[in-house]
Amino acid sequence: MITKKVFNPIAVARYMRSELVISVVFSTGVYFLYENQHLEKVSLPFSVAAILGSALAIFLAFRNNNSYNRWWEARTIWGSIINNSRIFARQIIANADNATAIGKAEQRTVDAYKKELIYRQIAFAHALRLHLRLENKWEGLQHLLSEKEYAELLTKNNKPNFLLLNQGNRIKEGMRTEILGAFDNISLEPTLAGFNNFQGACERIKNTPLLRQYHFFTKLFLLVFMAILPFSLIADFNKMGVPALMIPLSILVSFVFGVMGKVGEVNEDPFENRITDVPMTAMCNTIERDLKEMLGEMDLPPKLEVEDGFIF
Repeated sequence: MITKKVFNPIAVARYMRSELVISVVFSTGVYFLYENQHLEKVSLPFSVAAILGSALAIFLAFRNNNSYNRWWEARTIWGSIINNSRIFARQIIANADNATAIGKAEQRTVDAYKKELIYRQIAFAHALRLHLRLENKWEGLQHLLSEKEYAELLTKNNKPNFLLLNQGNRIKEGMRTEILGAFDNISLEPTLAGFNNFQGACERIKNTPLLRQYHFFTKLFLLVFMAILPFSLIADFNKMGVPALMIPLSILVSFVFGVMGKVGEVNEDPFENRITDVPMTAMCNTIERDLKEMLGEMDLPPKLEVEDGFIF
């Protein structure tokens, strides 16, 4: 996620290099034809570019609005994962500690049980992040799971779902061994089901792109607009006696529309491990730090901070 408010113009130009190259080629080509070859008929009324620019602006506005809605929904889902992870940890700790208080389980057994379920919840958050970004870095989960469970995890296609299944099974086992009360599942099951719903919502965003026709026609209209704009500007600037001024102005207008198109294009996919992503790594770090602290642990992973205006 980008947090800085001021962008490096050189970096932006590099990011927009294809649009800039196209605009430079068209604008300089039109200027050469008009000024050196005296092909005055190559000019077009400015109303042509104005009408096309209006249509392009409508497409860009629709796409950018829907792209932001997708990004914000993804961010909201991950905020809920953080909150519900804390709720789940609190429920496990409070309910399991109650078994010790009433003498139904030994403290050592309860502590091991709490650590197992809370560590697995941390592993779920990391696994969902890796699952959505299509990263194969599962070794980062090894310290959170038993050797047997980690080995079995590596054989599964949907690893976050496998961890949630194990959570449900271990909750049932906790009830049978009386570490959890007979009715604790009533409060724990909705919380656990919520994680299934959050995963499904993330997979829906990941696997269902914004309507491709909007992507295609936005790119097409932008290219046509960049091609027509110099033809629509050259005559007016020639009347003012500064036809060369058409080149930088045409590039500037094309650049503005191009940036608007790029913003929508990158925001519509919030799980692609880019700088515009929802900062899932930082959010998983928050979950791990908070849940381990709830267990009373002091050796917490360092908090991920913003670096050079970016946080992942």
